[in-house]
Amino acid sequence: MMALGDKGTSLAAGGPERHVPVLLAEVLEWLAPQPGEVVIDGTFGAGGYSRAILECGATVLGIDRDPDAIAGGQDLVKEAGGRLILVPGQFAGLETHARDNGFDGVDGVVLDLGVSSMQLDEAVRGFSFLRDGPLDMRMEQAGPSAADVVNELPVRDLIRIIGLLGEEKRATSVAHAIDNARKEKPFSRTLELANLIEKVLGRSLKKAQIHPATRTFQALRIYVNGELHQAAEALGAAERILKPGGRLVVVSFHSLEDRIVKRFLQDRTRTKGGGSRHMPEEEVPPATFELLTRKAVEAAAAETDVNPRARSARLRAGRRTHAAARALDIHAAGVPRLAAFHGLGG
Repeated sequence: MMALGDKGTSLAAGGPERHVPVLLAEVLEWLAPQPGEVVIDGTFGAGGYSRAILECGATVLGIDRDPDAIAGGQDLVKEAGGRLILVPGQFAGLETHARDNGFDGVDGVVLDLGVSSMQLDEAVRGFSFLRDGPLDMRMEQAGPSAADVVNELPVRDLIRIIGLLGEEKRATSVAHAIDNARKEKPFSRTLELANLIEKVLGRSLKKAQIHPATRTFQALRIYVNGELHQAAEALGAAERILKPGGRLVVVSFHSLEDRIVKRFLQDRTRTKGGGSRHMPEEEVPPATFELLTRKAVEAAAAETDVNPRARSARLRAGRRTHAAARALDIHAAGVPRLAAFHGLGG
């Protein structure tokens, strides 16, 4: 196994520890990178997975839509001696990125879905309802922001976004409160929105209860960045670029993401169609994956004790078969249909 850097330093690219890769041991177990193989890290982030994969001797194509992540990974690129290629872009386009860099097939794809702790920790990025900052939430730092969505979308669309993507039961109340407030003054700061939501929903005295703004902020972040579209499209792209025997490993952090991954793998590993005594069994295309994990893998207590972010993590994995890749229906995979806004949603 190749060592990159001092064992006492952080796994995160760029020096001091800012991000702990979740389920790292489990990711390596199911990804099983080998010397000479090529692995796509579709969500490079702070480089935790990529560094560990490099230490196994594989070559890594790292992708990230956040310019800060690409800039922060340049030291690891130098350290890796030509075995790490970093490209800016969305992981939904991982097949294109691979082919553009000379890889017509790869041995592994790993995806860590959702927002990174680096982004949450920086108030200026506008992801956090606990730190005041611009109401932004754009991973690529370009295009319509969360403030644009909150201030301009019709109430009916806000209700649907907050209800579906945030799974907020009181989405109607939150959306109407936003509409009333924005008529007086457009939202521009994270705490302006978080404080309004807290007034509408109230706050329990139970310490374990999540902040009232959690679900609404989740919904806005997912919508602004098209995260569920990205996840579904990335699964289809992985199916097309993985070699027979190649491994797909996905770590998700909330039920919407995990549901998409679960449905995709269930569909792609299915060998029998439905049927009954009244209806013939439907014909099923050859399975494109075989399951490596029969159920979602969760973090052990030892990890969650030191890294609370791991508590909601779910890992699923599959191995590519020889069968031809299939057409992808993202809505059948669980991506909800939402109103488009400046190229967002859909």
